[in-house]
Amino acid sequence: MISPLLIIGSITLLVAISINTLVKSDYGWFNRLRRPEWLTFEWLIPFVWMFIFICGVYSAYQLWIKQPGTKETWLLMAGYLLLEILIMAYTPVMCRLHSLQVGTIIGASGFFWGLILAVFLWPISQESVFLLLPYLLWSPIGTYVTWEMISLNPLDK
Repeated sequence: MISPLLIIGSITLLVAISINTLVKSDYGWFNRLRRPEWLTFEWLIPFVWMFIFICGVYSAYQLWIKQPGTKETWLLMAGYLLLEILIMAYTPVMCRLHSLQVGTIIGASGFFWGLILAVFLWPISQESVFLLLPYLLWSPIGTYVTWEMISLNPLDK
């Protein structure tokens, strides 16, 4: 039997690759935009996201081992999938549309969906909720940076 952790991790990786492959984006546009002066840690952001995704995969796994295969668990797994789609859609959709406002909306939507997911997870697996905390703490920062960039790049809002 294949480990649920391996299945969840593989689905996460497949969704991430698929979204970045399917949505053709102008990443050059985003790289040319001005950033807030205080954003001195941009080089660290990919590592933060790797950590967040590892925590997210393990969060889903913790839920699965608490309540494997129930209807409620499958619905919550769908919630994790939607959260990943929102997270992964942020950059390619924003860059495709050349719109920092769209990025801000997607970022905020992901955060609020993550909060909703955490509320539904709490009665079943507090461990799963704690493992979502890195995302719930980081997402508002990323969304705020995007929102700040609107005023620095008024032609690209």
